[in-house]
Amino acid sequence: MAKTGREKNTKNKAKHSKLMNRKKNKAKSEKELRKERLRVIIQKVKAKNNPD
Repeated sequence: MAKTGREKNTKNKAKHSKLMNRKKNKAKSEKELRKERLRVIIQKVKAKNNPD
């Protein structure tokens, strides 16, 4: 028989998926930021080593 009343676990699942998505997005943005910083550093080094 089906349970009556509140649905089981839906609030907790929604909260958990929201937190996990936030965590994934944070990691992704930090990774992109790190890549961009490295790109800038590499460009500076190349410009410094090759004064044309």
